[in-house]
Amino acid sequence: MKSGIQNNRFSPKLKIKKNDNVVVLAGNDKGKKGRVIEVMVDEGRVLVEGVHIISRHTKPNAANPNGGIVKKEAPIHVSNVALVDPKTGAATRVGRKVENGKIVRIAKKSGEVIK
Repeated sequence: MKSGIQNNRFSPKLKIKKNDNVVVLAGNDKGKKGRVIEVMVDEGRVLVEGVHIISRHTKPNAANPNGGIVKKEAPIHVSNVALVDPKTGAATRVGRKVENGKIVRIAKKSGEVIK
């Protein structure tokens, strides 16, 4: 899907959105919780605040006159994170339900609506 115009019809439907609270299920940061900063739908990756920190060596530029080593978040695969249940604070799967003519996301464990 890297070439040309992206077609929304074939892009995957992700259950995680920006500003959701998630917990990491796999990797070195397993168990850490954080807020989603960015969702990369085409790559199937998410950027989570304070998770998967990498060191980036940068040249001096206008924004960073000294250059050096900058710590920043790297994207992780969407399958390695799960939404945090608003009621219990544990990892949960996501379902959809129609309420008042609108589709809302619900936590499978508690049935709570995810805002």
